[in-house]
Amino acid sequence: MHSHYLRYEVLRNFRNYRFVIFSLAWPLILFFAITLPNRHNSFDGTSFPLYFMTAMATLGTMIAVISSGARIAAERTVGWTRQLRITPLRTGAYFRAKVLCGYLMALLTIVVMALAGTSLGVRLTASQWLTEVGLLLVGLVPLAALGIVFGHVLKTDSLTPVVGGITTLFALLGGAYGFQIATSGVLFDIMKDLPSYWLVQAGRTALAGGGWPGQAWLVIAAWTVVLVPIAVFAYQRDTSRA
Repeated sequence: MHSHYLRYEVLRNFRNYRFVIFSLAWPLILFFAITLPNRHNSFDGTSFPLYFMTAMATLGTMIAVISSGARIAAERTVGWTRQLRITPLRTGAYFRAKVLCGYLMALLTIVVMALAGTSLGVRLTASQWLTEVGLLLVGLVPLAALGIVFGHVLKTDSLTPVVGGITTLFALLGGAYGFQIATSGVLFDIMKDLPSYWLVQAGRTALAGGGWPGQAWLVIAAWTVVLVPIAVFAYQRDTSRA
């Protein structure tokens, strides 16, 4: 049951061509449009192509994992989520399938952006690439949970603007559009309390060597600890309804 459900989810995810194209094409278009005129510049001590490659990978991967809520909301509309209540599917298996689908799309986005960055001169060692990709995947954990929460608490017609708005806000405050709206003060402190900020910093961290500072791990852990139980509760509430 569990393996069949996982296979079904993966196939259905990649058959949604509009979603696949949007999550890949939009960050790629922005990357080339903004990086080409600035390919020889630097940003905050990092070459602009590397910084913006990571920024657009952040944007694309956030779209990939948070937008899983749209598919969940559609399932709720047709009664599929309620139908799962009478199957032996466990909560853990359900979450693994949803998170895996989001992560597969996120990985595809990272590969596409890495190829785009390499074409404009981004050069990292194998260790640096592994560090950057690893940090991106870890930082997406709470956002994957957030997508599941949205899918179970919002209706289909309201989910799209909410997901779009949240993703845009996270990207803006995280510096994913090629600039930071603040570099000090209260607003900057708020920015550093968001997962998206540290996702964007993954490229710079990989270039410098080592890993995220302690604050980054605390931020990711705090968001995860809060959102995962909420996502579990939202799913169980849906499937327990008569």
